[in-house]
Amino acid sequence: MRLVPVFQVISAVFIGLMPSVGLAQTIALNRAKQGMVVAAHPLASQAGLAMLQQGGNAMDAAVATTFAISVVEPYSAGLGGGGFLLLRVGKTGEIKALDFRERAPLAATAKMYLDASGKPLPKASTEGYLAVGVPGTVAGLAEVHRQYGKLPWKTVVQPAIALATKGFVVTPKLSAAIARYPALQTNPATRQIFLPSGKPPAIGETLIQTDLAKTLGAIAQGPGSFYTGSIASAIAQDMAANGGIITQQDLQQYRPIWRTPVCGNFQTVRVCSMPPPSSGGVHLLQMLNLLSGTLESSSGNAISGANLKALGWHHPDVLHWMIESMRIAYADRAQYLGDPDFVKVPTAALISPAYAAQRRLEIDLSKARLSSQVKPADPALLQRLSGKESADTSHLSVVDQAGNAVSLTFTVNLGFGARVVAAGTGIVLNNEMDDFAIAPNIPNAFGLVGGTANAIAPRKTPLSSMTPTIVTENGQIRLVAGAPGGSTIITTILQIVLNVLVYDMDARSAVSAPRLHHQWLPDKLMVEKNGFDTLTLTELRRRGHTIEEQAGWGNPTIILRSRDGWLEGAADPRGEGIAAGF
Repeated sequence: MRLVPVFQVISAVFIGLMPSVGLAQTIALNRAKQGMVVAAHPLASQAGLAMLQQGGNAMDAAVATTFAISVVEPYSAGLGGGGFLLLRVGKTGEIKALDFRERAPLAATAKMYLDASGKPLPKASTEGYLAVGVPGTVAGLAEVHRQYGKLPWKTVVQPAIALATKGFVVTPKLSAAIARYPALQTNPATRQIFLPSGKPPAIGETLIQTDLAKTLGAIAQGPGSFYTGSIASAIAQDMAANGGIITQQDLQQYRPIWRTPVCGNFQTVRVCSMPPPSSGGVHLLQMLNLLSGTLESSSGNAISGANLKALGWHHPDVLHWMIESMRIAYADRAQYLGDPDFVKVPTAALISPAYAAQRRLEIDLSKARLSSQVKPADPALLQRLSGKESADTSHLSVVDQAGNAVSLTFTVNLGFGARVVAAGTGIVLNNEMDDFAIAPNIPNAFGLVGGTANAIAPRKTPLSSMTPTIVTENGQIRLVAGAPGGSTIITTILQIVLNVLVYDMDARSAVSAPRLHHQWLPDKLMVEKNGFDTLTLTELRRRGHTIEEQAGWGNPTIILRSRDGWLEGAADPRGEGIAAGF
């Protein structure tokens, strides 16, 4: 790693890659006709746009953008992590889901993070080599490119290689992220890259990642090197030397999995999202179903899902209904969601309108329930319904002129993952093992609890909240969206979907709007500070909600097709991303 003066112009990275659109022009461009890429960092959006302008499709652009994020956002996502991808094939309209989530190593055990008395070992599942799941990012990108890419593999990896080799300007967000995690000091490889002088690089300096550039160069020659070649050997050796349990056999056996997306209807649109082992799609559809139909109160008042718009954005009745729907969905998540290759997940029942109609009867419009009063679904009810109807992170959204679309969310879990880098590779390793339930009802880093459905087992995938989503209307793309944010991802996407489809917001307004979140346990309502007026908060407290105001969270990216036919893209202004289109 080297830090070089800021006067070296970063745009030189893209010489020869960007045929016509410069960075300054792209920042102002949030409406386009031919294609759009929205990512959490400007340089990543620019990398994806370059692929579209060279004749590539949305899949090529998504792969290039993902590799670029792996360089410029090392604290949120990268080669050492994994994720989920939802894509729409323009020619057929088919929507497919790819699971390239991290998996538990072969040597993993159900009690690996507990001491002899059954108590959690401090930080064992969040820091250090034992916290790392088998990475899936490279395998997932290779698979989607193999099936759907147009440009050569080397071409889509090249922008990331350039960013790692020539460097990029350190932003306030990156500098602050490095400063936030003192554990980065304890790993020699991490310290060498991100804290070479014992402190974070200054804002405006240029970060060069030499080892990561070499790793990306090897991947460009063939993605198999990550799982069977020199990169795999380096990861396995570093694991063995530092108490990790991932072996070359773990890496060699990793395969991404194509899964059937979960889809459902809401008003005039079709909403498709990620199935288990993500909980995102199941609970997004569940909450949309709960927000349909009619809700009555003990006082005799009633509101209809068809009248949400008429009630007005952030009306206390609507917010209360939304919060109580979140409470029910997250209670079900804790009980029933897990890796479908290991446990039976009642997906069809949970996303059925009939199930929502039953659970909606529990919601009282006039008052909140304590979470202790909200239970997961009755297994007998789910059994009756199961046959009636056929989850720090980064997200990117891409649409091309042929109607192909990609919604991709990937992560290393917490900031800088396990806070270790595999020596000699530049790869920040994930701490995704914390997303398992390390013991029943023991909360993970996001406060989520789980049971046996999400217990640790070899080769099992930990439950996720990632919610890459594609919405279509009359057979055409209406909305492509996703977000980071751990347990808040699902509720963030719910609110974006409502902002666009119910309240007719444009892309920028939909991602900028203040958000709230409830996840059943802990029993508190998170609201964005200064995002809700005092009278509204007072009314929610009167109904029994315990409110905790917090700084903004999430960093969603979206693309929507406006009513006049334009592609409209936006990145959350809480982050530093941009929409890049032409």
